Amino acid sequence: MVNNDVKDLTLASDGVKRIEWAAREMPVVELIRDRFSKEKPLAGIKITACLHVTSETANLAIALKAGGAQVALCASNPLSTQDDVAAALVDRYGISTFAIKGENNDTYYQHILQALEHRPHTTMDDGADIVATLHEERQDLLETVIAGTEETTTGVIRLRSLANEGKLKYPIIAVNEADTKHLFDNRYGTGQSTLDGITRATNILWAGKSVVVSGYGWCGKGVSMRAKGMGSKVIVTEVDPIHALEAAMDGFQVMPMKDAAPLGDVFITVTGGWHTLTQKHYELMKDGAILANSGHFNVELDIPGLENLSIKRRNVRPFVDEYTLSDHRKLYLLGDGRLINLTAAEGHPSVVMDMSFANQALCTEYVVSHRKDLKIKVYGVPDEIDREVGRLKLEAMNIHIDSLTQEQRKYASSWRDGT
Repeated sequence: MVNNDVKDLTLASDGVKRIEWAAREMPVVELIRDRFSKEKPLAGIKITACLHVTSETANLAIALKAGGAQVALCASNPLSTQDDVAAALVDRYGISTFAIKGENNDTYYQHILQALEHRPHTTMDDGADIVATLHEERQDLLETVIAGTEETTTGVIRLRSLANEGKLKYPIIAVNEADTKHLFDNRYGTGQSTLDGITRATNILWAGKSVVVSGYGWCGKGVSMRAKGMGSKVIVTEVDPIHALEAAMDGFQVMPMKDAAPLGDVFITVTGGWHTLTQKHYELMKDGAILANSGHFNVELDIPGLENLSIKRRNVRPFVDEYTLSDHRKLYLLGDGRLINLTAAEGHPSVVMDMSFANQALCTEYVVSHRKDLKIKVYGVPDEIDREVGRLKLEAMNIHIDSLTQEQRKYASSWRDGT
């Protein structure tokens, strides 16, 4: 038995079924796994991955192992683990896994340290907690680390801050920056799964609701699009003038949060930032307003500020906490402010995670094969990998596209032909 700390190994059979169900809509990862199993490009490589332990992540881990890697996996969020998947990874697939849904913060960070005992050559992050832990607590392990990859906007922000301070110790590929990641995972995946999580937690009807979406990056675009499609009246708040302008031209109301606070029935934060909703906003909200976050960390909501205003707190449904304020208004916080799409639902549909995790697998292969050429900085995904993932996805969907003719290629690369 491989090293592990999971809830219950007897859940493994259910986990296998869940993993196999996800694999049905992950044909690109399957193609990569088949090639990896023949070529073994990761032979001898140890990978520590801090990702949401879900059925889609399991298929990535299985593909990496097929490529010859030794994988240790821990959760990137205390509430996102699927316990049956974690059990299956350990019991049926022989992959070291340290993750339990609902684990407290101490256990969460202990699991990261346990996964790092693997002494990795490459890291794979969803939020940069592995990188942060290596740079702060386990610098003794940095000598053997070749490179890493990062999955999320929040993680990329942290890594670029680390690099700008001159403290980054090994190269990282920002998988989040791939077109085949953020255009699909962030937009369509977050859009659908966020509404799914809120619906499962609350059973609200979206039609006619006033929904305030904070942040109009790719995640905010997806959430706004899906809420509008369900019949909601969508208000967008932003700090970036270009994103705000785009939201306005996409047909959404745009205003400051202080103006949106009295209007919203549901508030959804997707900024990747700090305290998007604060005590001054809670004071303005209507009785019964619902608060949810789909950004990586729950710091987007000022939860201590909400507690300061409250005279009573009680759990009224799974993942729904009711806060009674001093004036007897009630506000409802979902999933302790953590990623609601993974806390109360199953995260992104497998079909979009197929592309995100194909990028993870191919970028890991890339850093291993190019280890001598990489400088210590944050890289974008190589264009050839991004396009190959797109090509494979179209092929799997049986969609065919045109190719440029020789004359069109010549014209596109020449400055001579004008009017």
